[in-house]
Amino acid sequence: MTAEQAMRRALAASVAVHGRTSPNPPVGAVVLDAAGEVVGVGATEPAGGAHAEVVALREAGERARGGTAVVTLEPCAHHGRTPPCTDALRAAGVQAVHIGAADPNPVAAGGAELLRAAGVTVTWSELDVAGGPLRAWLHSVRTGRPHVTWKLAATLDGRSAAADGTSRWITGPEARAEVHEFRSHVDAIVVGTGTARADDPALTARNPDGTDRPHQPLRVVVGHSDLAPGSRLTAPDVLHLRTQSPDDVLKALADRGVVDVLLEGGPRLAGAFVQAGRVDRVLAYLAPALLGAGPAALGAAGVGTIADIRRLQVDTVRVVGADVLVDARPA
Repeated sequence: MTAEQAMRRALAASVAVHGRTSPNPPVGAVVLDAAGEVVGVGATEPAGGAHAEVVALREAGERARGGTAVVTLEPCAHHGRTPPCTDALRAAGVQAVHIGAADPNPVAAGGAELLRAAGVTVTWSELDVAGGPLRAWLHSVRTGRPHVTWKLAATLDGRSAAADGTSRWITGPEARAEVHEFRSHVDAIVVGTGTARADDPALTARNPDGTDRPHQPLRVVVGHSDLAPGSRLTAPDVLHLRTQSPDDVLKALADRGVVDVLLEGGPRLAGAFVQAGRVDRVLAYLAPALLGAGPAALGAAGVGTIADIRRLQVDTVRVVGADVLVDARPA
């Protein structure tokens, strides 16, 4: 197996733990022996547990000596809750380390240079590792705030509900299943009190048969209004932030170790986040349907003239069942 093939295997390992490691990054690692055979695969354990490199080296044992460690994020060079991964790699006797993305954290960075100084060959992957499970964590380190993905479901004429307020279902079962898969990999789901009162959503990550997935994100309601007694979001494990400020919301979540946020609120809350420049990714599920009237997917977003338009850069467009998904980010 080549180093780049092993990097794809490491990425798959990181996907499996995405959403379960915050505030630590979801890293994947693969150890190849001297002959290029996979002898260890690992991923970041929940906060306080072992890092991906240590998990993979533990599985590899003595077969790691003279081999190659392939890791999606630059190995850490500092002693936090666990010892530096650079120490573990050197102690294991690996000859080379192949890295997916540089660590932007000034406290932990420098692992690549430290390994080179110790005589270990260091190479960098050509794959877009930073756009995978590490995306939100890298963003949070660089900006100091959680990464926000706004998910919307709308008709081709931009309506998120009919004139009478009904909205189930605009998109098809394939799109809804994909959203539940996405929910199972984020740290928190955020809606406003208006959406909570109108739809009484569960905000859980569910399998197609309706059962809960193993990982459930923190459920967050934003707004000053109380919810109706007995609604599904009046549960003790739901965080109700009595504010309308996106920055206040993100600070409160960051203080709880939240890195990756899924915004599923209605048009008013979405507009507030867009106006504040706090939407980092847009997942727009567009149904081939028309309503002609009803609430728009996005409310007031601070755009008064075409010169203020919020343009996006489209990363991918693909068909999901009968619907189309546009995956975009601020230009």
